[in-house]
Amino acid sequence: MTILTLADMALTVGWLSALTAGMISVYLLMKHCFPYFWKDLVFLLKVIRYGLKLELFKLTSNVCTVLDRFIQQAQRIPNKPFVICDGSVHTYSDVERRSNRLAAVFLESVNLRKGECVALLMSNEPDFLCVWFGLAKIGCSVAFLNTSIKSKSLLHCFSCCGAKTLIVGADLVESLDIILPTLLENNIQVWTMKSQSENVQVHTLLDKIDAACDQPVPPALHATTSLKSPTLYIFTSGTTGLPKAAVITHLQSLKAAAGFWAFGANEDDVVYIPLPLYHSAASLIGIGGTIQLGATCVLKKKFSASQFWDDCRKHDVTVFQYIGELCRYLCNQPKTKRDKVHKVRMGVGNGLRQDVWQKFQSRFGNIKMYEVYGSTEGNLCFMNHIGKIGSVGRSNFLYKLLFKYELVKYNMENDEPVKDQYGFCHLFSFAGETGLLLSKVSTISPFFGYAGSKQLTEKKLMRNVFSEGDAYFNTGDLMAEDPEGFIYFKDRVGDTFRWKGENAATTEVMETLGLVDFIQEVNVYGVEIPGHEGRAGMAAIIVRPGLKFDGKKLFEHVMRDLPPYARPLFIRLQEVMKMTSTFKQQKFQLVQSGFNPSTITAPLYVLDYQQNGYIPLTDIIYQSILAGERKL
Repeated sequence: MTILTLADMALTVGWLSALTAGMISVYLLMKHCFPYFWKDLVFLLKVIRYGLKLELFKLTSNVCTVLDRFIQQAQRIPNKPFVICDGSVHTYSDVERRSNRLAAVFLESVNLRKGECVALLMSNEPDFLCVWFGLAKIGCSVAFLNTSIKSKSLLHCFSCCGAKTLIVGADLVESLDIILPTLLENNIQVWTMKSQSENVQVHTLLDKIDAACDQPVPPALHATTSLKSPTLYIFTSGTTGLPKAAVITHLQSLKAAAGFWAFGANEDDVVYIPLPLYHSAASLIGIGGTIQLGATCVLKKKFSASQFWDDCRKHDVTVFQYIGELCRYLCNQPKTKRDKVHKVRMGVGNGLRQDVWQKFQSRFGNIKMYEVYGSTEGNLCFMNHIGKIGSVGRSNFLYKLLFKYELVKYNMENDEPVKDQYGFCHLFSFAGETGLLLSKVSTISPFFGYAGSKQLTEKKLMRNVFSEGDAYFNTGDLMAEDPEGFIYFKDRVGDTFRWKGENAATTEVMETLGLVDFIQEVNVYGVEIPGHEGRAGMAAIIVRPGLKFDGKKLFEHVMRDLPPYARPLFIRLQEVMKMTSTFKQQKFQLVQSGFNPSTITAPLYVLDYQQNGYIPLTDIIYQSILAGERKL
């Protein structure tokens, strides 16, 4: 018996040793060949689980919207701080009751009804959320207006979404003085968050809120059975020039609200939101994500690099939202001994350059930075859940099974995709090559387009890309995917450039500049400036015969009619405007040549806020720009 027992034990030990060795071998093989397999699997299962929840909403026709989730949280954690802003704390219950009062005012005094669209022009403040939720509670869709856009663009926004009512913040009422008569002529009623108004045609809301009931309005007013119902309109610049109203459905809102959760945030986190609420990042991901978690957010009226870390320390911030430019500003601040004294563990955003990313983590500590790639209206999202520096997102075999996207060859000089003799696009055969990112439109990845003209929606689609009848969303971005499945942003093509965290439409800038009397023809594009995110606007101009370039007149024109991010920083005078073989203005060579006065023989000018004009761009000014000494 003893001999048999020892033999059995030896066999068992041998079997366990072999099993252990096999498991170690598999582990080492996976770590070497598939180092991100388990992280990818866990993250993707999380995403799929949330997706199945949304599918259940479709099957049962019982949609739990972001607003419904907020109401649930207000019942579950009524006394928990929801929004902290300018030192004041607003609990979930506070915002719930105030939005109920506003809903009652909108029904009784403003006379709004379910299904109407209302435009909202407000800065970052708690009442932005209360107005938004109050409108949503009575079944109105809300159009978020960019507080930087000028009169012509602002008026255009109303015609896009069909809004006949405008709610404006107290601090922005005066900005409407020029266009108020036109708004009233178009039968658009204007309400402001004030108790008294100097203009009898601008109605007040604050004096009516206190007397209103804070009990919930009937839930049937905001109930919906379809995830595809529009809930918001968020304006985005594109190739058509004037802002376009991207349709935001409940499906898109719910997907965005899961972002923080997907990256591992929880209800104990405090989220810092310094980005404008009229953008999808702050409203859909930031506020929506806070609500989804039942967390607390610190809302900043306007980003301040000097106050950022003090705010984070004061409020025990653990998660913050960013754009790449924001992180660069923080890195440029004077160093202090307290740079790593904070509780921030996670940043969520987009546009973070590799060099800034490395500097940021080296200086402020091992903060996990999660890049998210996607446009407001797009049907594709990449998420860099691994946190690899420089990458905007992560893909793999399983992801590609669910979300169909392709990188196609692109001719930069002709500004169009490369096609074969049959008119189909070319795919790349090697990883790492740069191509135009296209995302297939399907039931899993629908494209809801823009409000208003169907032509705007159609222009963002490419049809018959690889076969007859297929349709892809054209992101307008050049991307590359490495052998490991990491996605990298390379450049933006078409008629947009991104500056100061905003997308500017070259067509809108061209149309605005074209109104100046001495300009005969204009071509607008973006140029890179070392040490800055995105591209700065530059305009190549042909001056009308018999007239002269007037830098002060042009300055006054762009200051009046263009938002700061869309104003051309540089002007280049041209004799002729080159065209592509397809009769489009040639931008590629202009972009490549940049704004260096020592290599460009054509006269160059730079925007100068101190001299209130466009002044000659000299070598001294050029060098000061490269050194980061000149404010742009």
